[in-house]
Amino acid sequence: MRILPVRIYDDMKRTSFFLAAALAAFVTMPASADDVTVGSIKIVAPWARATPKGASVGGAYLKITNTGTASDRLVGGSTDVAQRVEIHEMSMDKGVMKMRELSQGLEIKPGETVEFKPGGYHVMLVGLKKPLTQGQDLKATLQFEKAGKVDVDFKIGTIGAQSSGGGGDMGGMKHGH
Repeated sequence: MRILPVRIYDDMKRTSFFLAAALAAFVTMPASADDVTVGSIKIVAPWARATPKGASVGGAYLKITNTGTASDRLVGGSTDVAQRVEIHEMSMDKGVMKMRELSQGLEIKPGETVEFKPGGYHVMLVGLKKPLTQGQDLKATLQFEKAGKVDVDFKIGTIGAQSSGGGGDMGGMKHGH
């Protein structure tokens, strides 16, 4: 009879140890398997919009944080699914949405987080070789002046998505009929 309480106590200690170890492993996991850190550059939540068949361009989005003490610059990139990867900016000018390529890239200052999102900064995929399909991944390499080449896996959401959640809201843009 004395052995039973000791065995139960040992089992409880063992179970508690394994639960604590499992919890510690879970807590130390990165926020998302898609997040990438290279040097002082951290890329979070990369995603892209699905495109209709025949589309020649596509858009990709992410957040970039520079945790270092010196500026870096996103200057471009490459992917197998497009001829070119360019850095673009959209802005409103007298009520008209305008888009332009940032031919010198985009500076990310020390301590700064830059969000690439519809209606603002974005990665433009020019000369698509095939449609971007919802639910698939887009593998690309982004090029930074200092951090160098960074491989990124973009999750493809819906056509017209406004965030990585995939909603179809078009952000208040007015379209002519």
